Amino acid sequence: MLITALPYIQIVISILMIIAILLQTSEAGVGGSFGGADNWNAGFHTRRGSEKFLFNFTIVLAILFAVSSFASLFLK
Repeated sequence: MLITALPYIQIVISILMIIAILLQTSEAGVGGSFGGADNWNAGFHTRRGSEKFLFNFTIVLAILFAVSSFASLFLK
C-alpha cells in the first residue's frame, strides 16, 4: 500500500515545498546575489513570527521529500 501511495505523497510534498519557497521574502537585490554591497547585513537578519515558521516548515518539507525519495528508491 505504501509503494502505491508514495508517488502521490511526493507530489503533495513537492507542491507544498514550492509554495513555501515562493512565499518567502527575498530582500536581496541582483547586486547582492553576485557579491555586491547591496546585501551587506543579510547575515545579521533574524527571522521572527511567521517568517520563522515558514522557514522551518520549508526545511521540514525538504527533509520529508528526501526521506520519501530514499524510501521509494529502496522499496522498489
